[in-house]
Amino acid sequence: MSNLTTDPRPTAARPDNPSGPTADDGAPVSAWNATKLVAEREISTQVRTKSFVISTIITLVLILGGIIASSIFGPSAGDEPEPVDVAVVGDASEIVAGAATLTPVPADDVEAAQELVRSGEVEAAVVADADAPSGVRVIALEEAPADVVQALSVSPEVEILEPSDTSDNLRFLIGAAFGFVFMITAIGSGAMIVQNTVQEKQSRVVEILLAAVPARSLMAGKVLGNSVIGVGNAAAMAAVAALGLAVTGQGALLDLLSAPLIWFVIFFLFGFVLIAGIFAGGASLVSRQEDTGSVMTPAMMLIMLPYFGVVFLSDNPVGMAVMSYVPFTAPVAMPVRLFFGEAAWWEPLVSLGVLALATFVVITLASKIYTNSLLRMGSRVPLREALRGGA
Repeated sequence: MSNLTTDPRPTAARPDNPSGPTADDGAPVSAWNATKLVAEREISTQVRTKSFVISTIITLVLILGGIIASSIFGPSAGDEPEPVDVAVVGDASEIVAGAATLTPVPADDVEAAQELVRSGEVEAAVVADADAPSGVRVIALEEAPADVVQALSVSPEVEILEPSDTSDNLRFLIGAAFGFVFMITAIGSGAMIVQNTVQEKQSRVVEILLAAVPARSLMAGKVLGNSVIGVGNAAAMAAVAALGLAVTGQGALLDLLSAPLIWFVIFFLFGFVLIAGIFAGGASLVSRQEDTGSVMTPAMMLIMLPYFGVVFLSDNPVGMAVMSYVPFTAPVAMPVRLFFGEAAWWEPLVSLGVLALATFVVITLASKIYTNSLLRMGSRVPLREALRGGA
């Protein structure tokens, strides 16, 4: 790529550098090449930092460890519970025999059963009791044995007419996983956009950058570079999760996730660009690190909305359907609905169209704000003034 030369004209007078950057031979450099140059700078600067490398490794290890731990300690993992020895008297033996987790130990009478409990040979005793609602009474030494009581509890037989491949717990976990990936990636990259933009303004480096790169290309490069990093992070998380599912023998779940994951990556890309545009435009309004909270907080609220939305509304079909058409929640809600087969074939296309349109509008407005505010120092630039372009 050709090296860019600094235009000697004062940069403050031309925040968008309409003449364009020039190469060594004097030929103008296209907006795309300028954007790509900034994107490459953003990527190379961030991925080489220790904080980025360490946080990425920790996140991937936590994801892999969480999947492996859930397979080991989850309710469906491990051996069946060992049977519990209980003393039985008379007709109680028939009831205990029907409990798979209890092993009956015959006793001649109630006193003999109590002696077995006191000696520790059995965990409890079960004797017939006509006055008890269940027909039996449990005798224990110090406290009611939960495993025995649970084994004796009578549960009605349930018939499912349309069995589902997924459970409420799985619904919650899938939604939380998609929301977590979107939230953690968007917050991390968004914070870097804000920090870098404000640092460049505070140190006046932005004036040097604008001498070589138009403001629109500078913002586009930041958004593009951080989007590449964000998608790369999301892809790495998905790959590690897939590895964890494969290693722990959860291939069936991995097969179910394949198509929704593809849609998630597509929605993630548009949603991330939308959020990155908000961060970039907001960061250009301030020139001091202590003022960044005022622009980061609204953007972070929009990022956390999808996560908490799917967490609290995962079992609400109407709520999930509405969120799948809202630009800020669609990147998470629609893939979750697709995973559970709750969306028609045309719904992700319409949702993606709405998201793409919203992204275009946000990027257009953010570009205008960025161009009109980037060279303004001191107090925060009012949003209306930045949109109007007033001095």
